[in-house]
Amino acid sequence: MHFILITVLALLFIKTIVSLVLEWINLRHVRNNAGTIPDSFRDFMDVDTYAKSTAYTEARARFGIISEVFDALVLVMVLVLGILPWLYEGLTPLLGSGIWSQSLVLIAIMLILGLPGLPFDWWSTFRIEANFGFNKSSLKLWITDKIKGICIGLVIGLPLLALLLWLVEALGANWWLWGFGAFFLFQLIMVVAYPMYIMPLFNKLEPLEAGELKTRLFDLADRTGFRAQTILVMDGSKRSGHSNAFFAGFGRFRRIVLFDTLIEQMNTSEIEAVLAHEIGHYKLGHIPKMIFLSAFSTFIMFAVLGWLSHSERFVTAFNFEPTSMESLVPVFLLVALLSGLVSFWFGPLSSRLSRKHEYEADAFARGAMQSPDSLIAALRKLHKENLSNLTPHPIYSAFYYSHPTLPERESALRHAEN
Repeated sequence: MHFILITVLALLFIKTIVSLVLEWINLRHVRNNAGTIPDSFRDFMDVDTYAKSTAYTEARARFGIISEVFDALVLVMVLVLGILPWLYEGLTPLLGSGIWSQSLVLIAIMLILGLPGLPFDWWSTFRIEANFGFNKSSLKLWITDKIKGICIGLVIGLPLLALLLWLVEALGANWWLWGFGAFFLFQLIMVVAYPMYIMPLFNKLEPLEAGELKTRLFDLADRTGFRAQTILVMDGSKRSGHSNAFFAGFGRFRRIVLFDTLIEQMNTSEIEAVLAHEIGHYKLGHIPKMIFLSAFSTFIMFAVLGWLSHSERFVTAFNFEPTSMESLVPVFLLVALLSGLVSFWFGPLSSRLSRKHEYEADAFARGAMQSPDSLIAALRKLHKENLSNLTPHPIYSAFYYSHPTLPERESALRHAEN
């Protein structure tokens, strides 16, 4: 077995073990706190809902452990048994060796490799989410969403991959610099295009109806200098009972989207506080900062692609023929499959930055609302209605959580007030 393959398998083993240990200590921590509602939650959480939230957390944790092991075993089989070169060598004669054909080969292989995960996706949606009252999707809608996703992937991904492969042929050794530029430009376009053109293919987005809520939200936007053109309501209840709100786009293309479930669950002042939090992300420059971070990680990825594009040892370590380097599809494929073995370890840094942004947006919302009370009430309802894990293990939350825990956010809001 080649040294490179042994190294990759060792990294996969270490990542899997760390993931399983994190899930286990978090699951144990949740179980230890399941018997009694913690004091800080008793004024808004009833016994039945708390028991349901811990059961939901346990169900998702057990499912996560099983899926983590399954994904690792599938990846080991794909790498060790030579499934990747077998698929590549089998599809290339059928689809062709040109730029567009090789792009289609890459997409086809990725789709095939995604098939083993479909039963897990189905189980998560129609068993776990359904058992806890969250799933509102039908099997027909679930299948339709998958087909739409494949079609969108072809329409968007095929030209982008073809462009990258053309750059390889046209520019030689420095193709990756131009590839980074093209890919990053695509990412910027998608920041605007996704909420405007792709999201409506899956969900209905309508302007918030006239009334007290709309008046107060636009007044909030005016006094915070946001200048909102529209606030959209998304029919999230079409698929799930979970509630959320998010900010998308930038410049004059910016949009704030509220789930219809959020509007149903909260009163006007709480929704106003949620909107103030989202405006805070925009006013504090979090969007450009995340775009810059994405650009940096994309640059590193393309630098690695550029380096590996000259290494026959890399592809031959996974049983590809040296001649497959002519199209670089195997290199793209392997980097796409293996990048998670590296990015996993940088997750805590990304999560920490995200949590910092959440604290800052909370502080902005507190100032805009002139009190932390509405935002605290909104956060409590979000956690209660979504059956969020109220007692995660500190190590687990530090590693994975993009948002601070509810006690941490409440403490920061109360401390700033005092």
